[in-house]
Amino acid sequence: MSITSDTRAPIKTADKFYIGGEWVDPSSSSTIDVIEPATENVYFTVAEAQDADVARAVGAAREAFDHGPWPRMTHAERAGFLRAISAAVKERADDVLQVWPRESGIMFPVAQGMMAGVPDAYDFYADLADSFPFEEAATPTAGGNYGMIAREPVGVVGAIVPWNAPMTLIAYKLAPAFLAGCTVILKASPEAPGAPLIMAEIAEQVGLPKGVLNVLTADREVSESLVRDPRVDKIAFTGSTAAGKKIAGILADRIGRFSLELGGKSAAVILDDYDLEKAAATLSGAECFLSGQVCSSLTRIVVPRRRHDEMLDSLAGTFSQVKLGDPFDPTVQMGPLAMQRQRDRVESYIELGKSEGATLATGGGRPKDLERGWFIEPTVFGNVDNSWRIAQEEIFGPVLSVIPAEDEEDAIRIANDTVYGLNAAVFTNDADRAREVGGRLRSGTVGHNNFHTDFGIGFGGYKQSGIHREGGVDGLHPYLENKTLIFEEKPSNYPG
Repeated sequence: MSITSDTRAPIKTADKFYIGGEWVDPSSSSTIDVIEPATENVYFTVAEAQDADVARAVGAAREAFDHGPWPRMTHAERAGFLRAISAAVKERADDVLQVWPRESGIMFPVAQGMMAGVPDAYDFYADLADSFPFEEAATPTAGGNYGMIAREPVGVVGAIVPWNAPMTLIAYKLAPAFLAGCTVILKASPEAPGAPLIMAEIAEQVGLPKGVLNVLTADREVSESLVRDPRVDKIAFTGSTAAGKKIAGILADRIGRFSLELGGKSAAVILDDYDLEKAAATLSGAECFLSGQVCSSLTRIVVPRRRHDEMLDSLAGTFSQVKLGDPFDPTVQMGPLAMQRQRDRVESYIELGKSEGATLATGGGRPKDLERGWFIEPTVFGNVDNSWRIAQEEIFGPVLSVIPAEDEEDAIRIANDTVYGLNAAVFTNDADRAREVGGRLRSGTVGHNNFHTDFGIGFGGYKQSGIHREGGVDGLHPYLENKTLIFEEKPSNYPG
């Protein structure tokens, strides 16, 4: 399979929106071209939603929640749909794997590995139908004889997903929302609408009740109408911190619910006992993942000052050997950036790093052997001061900053000296030291000797990296509202 072949996108109805259980015509003739980042060619074209289309989708979701059967089904009944979705996702895996690299530039083997876990998300939440305490008894403390807590669906959800890993992020929004009993408007990114459209086709295939899932593609300006619509009870957003702040500000006016998975500037703390060549190989390999276009990337490498130059040389040696090219080529290690504006952004930060006084150890330019595509050389800066912009701002590309620390205490200070707190890692041969240092890092995830994140346990960040968690049991809570009920007499269906 090659990205230069004439394969068409395996999507049946790219010119319509899926609203109210039907494929409907858009309100305008406006379209969006999806560009292959490795070739700069148009891959396919989709309808572009306007405010009227968003309003129609919200209306369908509202009607389905207020008057449809979905919220009134049992959790076990909704779990049956989740299992059907899981099976259908497995059936469409090859289609997703064809689309994903052509939209974002992700390496095909990486997409394969990630795609394998997507059906598991739907099965995981289906299993919670039997084990999660949606209702539980509670002892009244201020009157009444019987108390209970009922955890009910939050309502209509606007789910906004980014372009880098849409199928995975869709799963960790839709699965808990559906189990809870919510209805959803899924807003695809203009750069990667393929996975959302495939999910719409899956919803139709499994017979999801009309209005439970509504799918459309819109740009950022029109997407704001989804956030502003008072009929939407909650927004579930994955994207930049800047966009997350705007969403939170809009929702504050009506106390709208939201969960935000935002940016990061994650630190890898290299302790003095760890092999630097081994660390460099691990970090270089991890940064190849989606060409560094991952919010949880370990891009700040904090190392003892006396070992700084050795670390810099090791990273430059490994990172400079990374082969760039066709995401479907099994000999290639890193694909392109997802879009031209993303490469422009990364290049601007590389120039900024030079001007700030950092040492450019490798990379910094465009590969000379690739005439087309939005490729950028893997780049390593050394002697970086943690206060500099290349160490503080999310670049979202394959750019690493090596930062010297005076000692372990200073390394912890540097790692925590950021507005973000999404991911981190501690490299040491001593697991107890990893636990001690990791416990002091203000981060939603801390890995030991590698880049680690786990949606099966839970993913999310401290500080400006977000609010709430996605994945795991904790990922269900943001789609529920707690109701306290107090009775004078014991109801027949009282829990426990």
